Amino acid sequence: MRELAHIEGKPRSHCGIFGIYGHPEAAVMAYYGLHALQHRGQEASGIVTSEFLSEKKKTRFNSHRGTGLVTDVFKDEKLLKSALRGNAAIGHNRYSTTGAADNKANIQPFIVNYRAGNLALGHNGNLTNFNSLRDQLQSDGTIFQSTSDSEIILHLAARSRHTDQVLQVKDALDLVEGAYSLVILTDDALIAARDPHGFRPLAFGKLGDSFVVASETCAFDILGAEYIRDVAPGEILVIDQKAVDSGRTRSLWNSRKSVQSHHCIFEYVYFSRPDSRIFGENVDKVRRKLGKLLAEESPVSGDGPDEKVVVISVPDSSNTATLGFVHESEQMGINARLEIGLIRSHYVGRTFIQPDQNSREIKVKTKFNTVKGVLKDKKVVIVDDSIVRGTTSKQLVKLVREAGPKEIHFRITSPPIKHPCYYGMDFPSKEELIANRLHGDLEEIRKELGVDSIAYLSLEKLLEAAPKDEGQHYCTACFSGSYPVPIDRTTPKDANET
Repeated sequence: MRELAHIEGKPRSHCGIFGIYGHPEAAVMAYYGLHALQHRGQEASGIVTSEFLSEKKKTRFNSHRGTGLVTDVFKDEKLLKSALRGNAAIGHNRYSTTGAADNKANIQPFIVNYRAGNLALGHNGNLTNFNSLRDQLQSDGTIFQSTSDSEIILHLAARSRHTDQVLQVKDALDLVEGAYSLVILTDDALIAARDPHGFRPLAFGKLGDSFVVASETCAFDILGAEYIRDVAPGEILVIDQKAVDSGRTRSLWNSRKSVQSHHCIFEYVYFSRPDSRIFGENVDKVRRKLGKLLAEESPVSGDGPDEKVVVISVPDSSNTATLGFVHESEQMGINARLEIGLIRSHYVGRTFIQPDQNSREIKVKTKFNTVKGVLKDKKVVIVDDSIVRGTTSKQLVKLVREAGPKEIHFRITSPPIKHPCYYGMDFPSKEELIANRLHGDLEEIRKELGVDSIAYLSLEKLLEAAPKDEGQHYCTACFSGSYPVPIDRTTPKDANET
């Protein structure tokens, strides 16, 4: 089983990154930050710390990485207290978007020791020109240790003509294209960087006198850190001892800084935690609005004024949007009632044994069960965030149908997913996407899922729900097929991973 928190058939989260500089217990802080970001990657975890050895007047990097959840990888407390010494740390939770999931060489953060010192890197996203850059580097004699696109950045930095490590990193980022939010440790600094389009989120904050960066602000909350702002698209934020002493960081900018932003709108739909703030807005607020707009576009009413419509979420990712759907339905005069109709088990382990037959149905039933008294003889609306292959949704509908509802109506808080993502989301191939396979025909999708009606939120309304302060724009490629950054298709998509 490749993931724990997300049900099979959902798009998997890409990765979670965390960084801290100027804290005496940097590794411990990184551990808790990664724990809060566990939903973004559950296959592997790692922490690298930077320790200055005063007697030798040099910096040493300490590292521990392993497969499994954060609590599995760092279950030995001595690792955090003794082995991972230093006042700066970066951490990474991994879910491979492509490539071999069990290749330990791909566990981040990556570390290199080269002529200018040490570098360590944690990456969230996918580089779209990876194949051409890798071919060029290999032809020049570069030896790769992993199959990850992230390793490219370290090799490019090592080849830079600059002697300053920060400028070496900038040279590397000027050459790569695609989606990246990065935390990078040098011998004397922490670098946080985002691609010029700002595909993936990256937040910046303070914890006492130390500075922190993370994929989502929920990692700040667990530490009691203060959110300051987002790392801007195209920004290369440098945090060092001067920054700690003065309270002021410095920034460099990618050579393509002036391009239009394209934040991943699916972060609001599904990936990020509802208690996080990303792209300048609270996720909870956006998801409630998604549910509200969905109720406006595709309401479900009772057959008479006295009939109540039971609305249930598919826990946990659609919980917030379901609240918005029910509230707006009530505002429209519909007799709607929010109910807990599906109970989700949070104890399905990674090593759960799958039976040989009816495995898909069993997988759903190990994660969900129905509250039959809530659903029996009722008109039921299931609110979910997305449908990918449709296989899990079909089994979920079957499970609800067994509880004896009068009708089942499916409502989705995003448009039909018709295209793969090349910027860090793990969708299946285009041919496996139910909306593409059935040519977007809602009636065919309805019949395959076995529901009485189905409706998706329109792309127009999805964009209406997202904030647009300071001219923000969003990537909608998985819905529209419009890719803001060209894709290098010289080799199959599964030739690399992040």
